Amino acid sequence: MAHQSLYLLFLVVLSSISSHVIQVEGRHLLDATLPDLPIGLPKPELPTLPMPNLPLPQPGLPTLPMPNLPLPQPGLPTLPMPNLPLPQLPNPQLPPLPKPELPLPMPELPKPQLPLPQLPIPSPPLPSP
Repeated sequence: MAHQSLYLLFLVVLSSISSHVIQVEGRHLLDATLPDLPIGLPKPELPTLPMPNLPLPQPGLPTLPMPNLPLPQPGLPTLPMPNLPLPQLPNPQLPPLPKPELPLPMPELPKPQLPLPQLPIPSPPLPSP
């Protein structure tokens, strides 16, 4: 953040110095190129030019011709319709499907039995006398 403010300060100082140098150089050039006029001679004056009298255009909206309403709709060209007989299409016939034979009944399979592990049942501790 500090670099930006220093850069801005540097830019302001440099621009003010350069504008001052330009003004000094301009004054020096004016002093060097214009000779001192003697006191008795009149100072030159700029001629006065007549003010031109130009006609100013009046502000306003341009007028457009109103269209005739309703607007005619353009028609599409009509082509003659040929009178051709429609071709006869044959009826599609599906081939006969064979009748599926029923399968034989499934034989009953024995269900496998998994042996359950026998876990020892812990007995509660006996009270001590």
